[in-house]
Amino acid sequence: MRWLIKSEPFKYSFDDLVRDGETVWDGVRNNQAAIYLRSMKVGEELAFYHSNEGLAVVGIARVSGEHFIDPSDPKARFPAVKVAPVRALAKPVTLAAMKAEPRLAGMAMFRQFRLSVAPLDDAEWDVILELAGG
Repeated sequence: MRWLIKSEPFKYSFDDLVRDGETVWDGVRNNQAAIYLRSMKVGEELAFYHSNEGLAVVGIARVSGEHFIDPSDPKARFPAVKVAPVRALAKPVTLAAMKAEPRLAGMAMFRQFRLSVAPLDDAEWDVILELAGG
């Protein structure tokens, strides 16, 4: 399985992840997104999307630690995972480019845009990498 994760770059960017080498992906407070986090397995790939500013997939990361109780959740209800960088994309894949690509029309991200975590199937992953220049 592959995933798309979103972060506002002024809060935590892909460059921040590269600098840190690994981070706890926390702060998710949506039940559907929490289900997705609980489904993530070590080694699965992540498309890192900059939301609010940039609006583009800018890098590839991987799950480096499976779900645990989010330390920032005072009720200890929601999960977090650990993620690590793999590489920046040669060319960012913008939201406009993804929306214009018919092969990506069914992406979960487009059906539930407010989710910070969404699944990607293999075909969607391949198209995003193609749009990024490989």
